[in-house]
Order: sequence, then structure tokens, then C-alpha cells
Amino acid sequence: MPELPEVEALKDFLTEHLVGHEIVRVLPVAISVLKTYEPPLSALEGQEVTAVHRYGKFLDLRTADGPHLVTHLARAGWLHWKDRLPDGPPRPGKGPLALRVALETGAGFDLTEAGTQKRLAVYVVADPHEVPGVARLGPDPLAGDFDERRLAEILAGERRQLKGALRDQSLIAGVGNAYSDEILHAAKMSPFKLAASLSEEETRRLYAALRDTLTEAVERSRGVAAGRLKAEKKSGLRVHGRTGEPCPVCGDTIREVSFADSSLQYCPTCQTGGKPLADRRMSRLLK
Repeated sequence: MPELPEVEALKDFLTEHLVGHEIVRVLPVAISVLKTYEPPLSALEGQEVTAVHRYGKFLDLRTADGPHLVTHLARAGWLHWKDRLPDGPPRPGKGPLALRVALETGAGFDLTEAGTQKRLAVYVVADPHEVPGVARLGPDPLAGDFDERRLAEILAGERRQLKGALRDQSLIAGVGNAYSDEILHAAKMSPFKLAASLSEEETRRLYAALRDTLTEAVERSRGVAAGRLKAEKKSGLRVHGRTGEPCPVCGDTIREVSFADSSLQYCPTCQTGGKPLADRRMSRLLK
């Protein structure tokens, strides 16, 4: 799933390639991606793109006199830029193409979604805060006013485990499964540690890991073409998706805990005092 760093990089890429250009056609291929009906998609046509913003994991294309096009790529969605779009409208079918946006130059982009769980979402709204997911977002962790005190306030009284708290978009915007693993590894904290139990020193350490991990990922992604961002993300991850590999810090074997629809990765030596975390799903499979 694209998270804050990749969406930030897409925002920068689209700012360079879209701003100042006119949208001449918006072609829906998978109607299921459209989550609003008023204004219609056609309200974007003939409009100049004036800015591109990011809200958590949401992308917002602002037009001069018309509505905003807000997109959430979800787990398996992606944006593919094309300097020259194919001639003729795309044909609906079983392929991954969900939406096409064409500019007056002949360039544009496709929104695609792989897999069977169709969660990619597109909204056409007068204000991006009309999108429920945007309206409920917590603070952006890279914002100038997001400091240690703000993080401590967010986690105070939060009885969930750190992994779940970091992924909750209403608490902190933009962090998902991959970067929560990376942040906790950098902070040397167990993903199962209760969020409200952090000491002042632990909060300071988590804050530094949160900011540093995301800032480094954004810098690594900056200037990378949209089509290469997924590979760039994977290459920079230390523990997420690397089960069975040696930890780059201590050399211990990276372990995994599996859930119904996701998994987390961690280093026992760095994060849990050398003790493997219980993986109930795997335990049942081994019986």
C-alpha cells in the first residue's frame, strides 16, 4: 500500500506534470471506484489544474474554477503516468484499469488496481474535507507543529498496542503497515507495547524514529518517477517484508506475526529483548 512517503512523492511528481495544464477528459472504466456522484466527473473537464496536495494517504488535485479530484490508492492501487495516452477510450473489462485522466497535451495518467479486493476510491468534491477519510485524519507527522508533546498527547490514554496506534489514521495521518514496522524497529520497541505505557524517554525515541524514518523515505523517493516508486520503497525497508533475512542492525533473524489480512515484521534482538512474539495464526497451522 502506498503510504505517506510514496504519496508525497506522487504529489511532487504530479505538481510538476499537471499544474498549469487542462483536463480535457476523465474516463471511468471501473464505476466502483467512484464514491461521489455530484459534482459529476465531467465537471473536471475543461478545468486547469492549479495545485496538488496530500492529506495523509489521499491525493488532491485542485482545479481553477471547478471541483477537486481526490484519490485514495488503497492497498493495491497505483498511478501510472503516460507522456502519450493511447488513442481512443479504454475498453471496460477485467483488467486493472480503473480511471483515466487526459490533458490537452495528450499526456495524462491511469489509475489501476490489482487483485480482487477493489478498494481504490475516487471522489469529486467542492472541498477535500467533504471526503470522510480526509475529514477524520489526525495530524500529519511531518508537519512543522508536530512535536514530541503532540505525540505524547495523542498516545496518552491509548490502550491499544503501538503497531495499531501508529496505523490509525485518526491518530496520525499517513503511516501504514510497512512504515509502522520500520518506525518501531528504528525506535527499538515491540509492536505489542501499549501506546499509553511509554515513558518520556521512550516517547522521545519514538518521535525521533517516526520523523527520521518518514523524512528519509520522502527524500529517497523525491525525484523518482511514479513508475519506480514501489521498487524504491521496497529497497529502503529494513524489516518489513523481510521475514527470515538478517536484521541489518544486529544480524538476528527477522520474524513475522501473521493476522487475517496482514502481517508485521520485527527483530527480536532489537525490539523484544530477544523473545519471539506469539504468532497464534502460525501456531494453529503447525498443530
